Formats: sequence, structure tokens, C-alpha cells
Amino acid sequence: MTKQPINSVIAQVTQNIIERSKKTRAEYLDRMRMHYGKKVSREQLSCTNLAHVVAAEDAKSKFILKQVDNPNIGIVTAYNDMLSAHHPYYRYPEKIKQAVAELGATAQVAGGVPAMCDGVTQGQSGMELSLFSREVIALSTAVGLSHNVFDAVLCLGICDKIVPGLLIGCLSFGYLPTIFVPSGPMPSGISNKKKAETRKLYAEGKVGQDALLDSEMKSYHAAGTCTFYGTANSNQMLMEIMGLHIPGSSFVAPDSELREALTTYAAQRAVNITSNGNEFIPLCEVICEKTIVNAIIGLIATGGSTNHTLHLPAIAKACGIIINWDDFALLSKAIPSIAKVYPNGEADVNQFHEAGGIPYVIAELLKNGLLHEDVMTVMGRGLSIQAQYPLYKDNKLVWQMAANKDTNILRTVDDPFSIEGGLRLLTGNLGRSVSKVSAIAKEHHYVKAQARVFTTQDAVIESFERGELEMDCVIVLCYQGPRANGMPELHGLTPALSSLQDKGYKIGLVTDGRMSGASGKVPNAIHLTPEGLNNGNIARIRDGDIIELDLENGVLQVLVDDVELSKREAIRADLSGNGFGLGRELFSGFRNAVSTSELGASIF
Repeated sequence: MTKQPINSVIAQVTQNIIERSKKTRAEYLDRMRMHYGKKVSREQLSCTNLAHVVAAEDAKSKFILKQVDNPNIGIVTAYNDMLSAHHPYYRYPEKIKQAVAELGATAQVAGGVPAMCDGVTQGQSGMELSLFSREVIALSTAVGLSHNVFDAVLCLGICDKIVPGLLIGCLSFGYLPTIFVPSGPMPSGISNKKKAETRKLYAEGKVGQDALLDSEMKSYHAAGTCTFYGTANSNQMLMEIMGLHIPGSSFVAPDSELREALTTYAAQRAVNITSNGNEFIPLCEVICEKTIVNAIIGLIATGGSTNHTLHLPAIAKACGIIINWDDFALLSKAIPSIAKVYPNGEADVNQFHEAGGIPYVIAELLKNGLLHEDVMTVMGRGLSIQAQYPLYKDNKLVWQMAANKDTNILRTVDDPFSIEGGLRLLTGNLGRSVSKVSAIAKEHHYVKAQARVFTTQDAVIESFERGELEMDCVIVLCYQGPRANGMPELHGLTPALSSLQDKGYKIGLVTDGRMSGASGKVPNAIHLTPEGLNNGNIARIRDGDIIELDLENGVLQVLVDDVELSKREAIRADLSGNGFGLGRELFSGFRNAVSTSELGASIF
């Protein structure tokens, strides 16, 4: 593969991150490297300790587990059978144990982590636990691995907060090799565009609940991940481009021969890269500053979920790397958009994969000097190994170099869908926020209109249903940040706001809340920091103030004199209900300790 030198902007952003992170990264690596060469010898345990480890195993496994040089692989699983993406994981531990046994190794389920579905909790009170579930997953991962009897880790997880949580937890055990094992997407149902249209018609009162339910069940209809390019599938892209997946494995169908072969390969690869062998590849050496930059680039080039402007800073911090939204903004100016996957285009992730998928994206970016090649992956050194497409031929797993099979879905760097990437940093007198511009038509990139101010998502929808928003306006929704109520996703607003926009009104959304990669076409400024409860100016906006939202130039401001703005009292909102019901009372410590959105909205 002929490659150009690394792009100068990428090189500079990477160097900025390295310099900014020098102290914290060194401290992290020192902690991890203290464990190098220390094989997990079951002999370090007392007899009682070891007896507990092997008690439930068969005689053969008991014998192996008592040995010093036989690797034991820890499985951390997010399996539950309510969540379609994780339903296929039911048999994975059994398959993994069989696969590693062929190499004289053992595997045990180290622990389970919660896996909640944002699709189920959208618009519900339970969504206020969603972002914080990432922290719970990280903590649960650490508890599972704390028994100190594992030589490597296999992570079974797919969806929104689950993959970031698993990775944050595993980074505390960064001296262990770690591989993420996907389960694949469900078959394509009705088109995502048709699903979104039915939602809009329902919001307008033009179709009933029966039609809406029929549409939704034709879209979400089988085991596997949802087929749009939201946070769950953006997670899969990130794991591949960060070198934590077996190449090309993200979007292979569940229960297919190829999926079975990839799962077996991942399990056996985990055995081969433990410190017990000759190819030790610990997680802390895979995730470095260049890997994090590659992740941001992949997100930008493919139009991935804005949720990762929260998750990537949190992941990076867990291994001593400090990034911010300026890094995203600088890279977005240098990285073209070379993929169109819903909501940025018509194709779903199955069609994206068939067209060439993530391996093609990696190959094309590498060829043009837009990714760091000199990184470690679970397959070895060099990112180009991830630019391969898996096939199952003659009862064996093989790879071939990826090619572009559909230019309506994938493009070259020289002929991109857009010369700039899909994310924008917005700044002004309201603070700092982000927006996913790749899903928003150019004619909607600028809105200057009066504010309509709300403090709850329900109040916005009720106002829409009363016809009070049929005008040019910017919806301002505050007290939705991590401190206020856990930063629930506000995707439930999309049908109503899309309806207003389709009627010809200039509509925008400004919020300190969260939106996903599936939120679509309405111009927005989201994840605004400082949030309203942190003395943010968003809580000083009044109905009728003029808001300027300029996605082209990265400007977000309320056209009010700064002195007057500073004198205003914050609008009041009753937040007492956020602290109770559906487990919310258990998360008060999280809300009190959480960082700002730009720092990852994390408690760590």
C-alpha cells in the first residue's frame, strides 16, 4: 500500500496531545509496566483462593488452572436477552472456552456488566441513568478483573455506553492484552429513512400508534445491533480503527459461519498475545496518543456519533491522555467525509460493510497520510493490518485487502462527499458545544431566530403539539447536563423538530443535553458547557432573545450585551424529580462528582 507522509495537521494535533499528556501518560505507563513479565501464576494465591477459582470447573480445567504457564482468559460480558445487540452473546462463553482449549488454555467469565438500551429508555426517566451506566460498567469491569487470575481479557459488548465503559475499566488493567468481540448487526429491515418519516407523521398526528409500532417493529426485528450509524455502530468502527477488533469483524452477521470463525479467532488470538507466549501485546501499548487521534479521525471521516465527543475524552483520560474539543475541531478541518451511512446518507451498516466498510475507510485514509500507521494493534504493529476484509472460504478464515464496491456509500479522499469532516466545535458567549454537521443539509447551517426556552423535553413536545412552535425559532433546552439530571439523550425531540423544519421554518436546537449519532437533520448546538446548573449562560437566555447558530463558522451566541447577560438571574427549574424513581436516587453521588461534557462527563 503506497502511503503519503502523515498530514501536517494530524502531526501537529498529535504532538499537542503528547505534550499536554506527558506527565499523566508517563505516570499511567509506569503503573502498567510494573506488571510486565509478571505472569499470572495461580501459585501466588493461597490454597483457599485457588480452590474458589477452580471449584466449578471440570477435572481437566482444574488441572490446567493449577499450572503456571497455561493462560486463563477472562471474559467480561454484557449479555442480556432483552437487548438485541447483546442477545447473540448467550453462547459466546461456551464457544470461547472450546476455542482456547484447543491451545491448552482456559477461559472463565470474569463478570457481567449492565447493558441498558437507549432505544428502550428514549424519552423515559430511565434515560437519566444512561450516561452514568458507562461509569457503572467501568466499575463492574474492574470488579470482575480484580480477582487477578486472568492473563488476557475478551470483552463482549456493543452498544452506546457499554463499549466505552468496558474499555475504561480494562485500561485500569492495561497490562493485560484485551480484545473486543462484536456480535454483528441485525438484517436490514425497512429503510431508516422510511422509519424516520413514520415517526415524523406520528408526531404531526397524521398516523396512529398502530402504524408507528408496525414501522418500528419492521426496523428493529431481529437479534443484532440496530442498522443505523448511531453510537453503537460508531463504537464498532472505533474498536476496529483503534486496533482492538479482529480486522473487519464489526459488521459481520450474527450466527453466520464467518462470525463463528471470527469469534474463534479472537479467542485464540487472546491466548497468543499473553505474556505467557512470545508476542505480548498489552492494552496499554495499543491505546496511545496516536491511537486516540486515529479514533477521532475515524469518527470524523465516517460521520459517527457525537456521543463520542464525550466518550473519547473519558477513554483517553483513563490511560493518561488528555484531549479536548479543539483537537476534534482541528482534525475535522483536515479530514474529508468519505462515508455516507444513515443518518448521513441512505445506506445502513450492512450496506456500508458490503461496500467495503471500515477496512476500506482505514485503507483509504492510510494511503493518503490521514491516519497513523505506526501503532500497535491486537494483530501486531501497523494499522494497515486492519485494512483487510474477512471472508470464510473452504472452511477457513481468510482476509483480502478492502475495495470500494459502491461510490454512493464510500468515496476516495480525492473525491469525498465533503472536503471537511462531520463535526463542528461551536463557541461564543454561551460557552462551547459541538454539532454533527454531516447529517444537516447546507441550507440549514445558519439559523438566526428568536429563542423559545424550556427546561424539560416534555415541555417542548407539549408546546409543539399546541402549535406554539410554528415559527422561525431556536429551541433552548437547559438543565439537561450531567449535573442536572445525568444528561439524558434528547432524540425524542427529533420528529417534532424535523416536522417544523419540513414545514419551512428555520429551526435550531441549543442544549446542554445530549444527542446521538442518529439525531439527524435539525441544526443544533449540543453538549453545551458550562451547563445551566454550572452557572452556564444557557440558563440566562429568555424567550425572544435572538440566537445565532452558525455551523459553517462555528459560532453560537445570544445577541445580548455581555453586561446585561451577566446581570440576569438564571431561570428556575424544579429539578427535585430528577433525584428519585427508577434508581435515580442511587446516582446522586455521580451527579455531584461528574466532570464537564468536554472532559467526558465522567466521575473518574
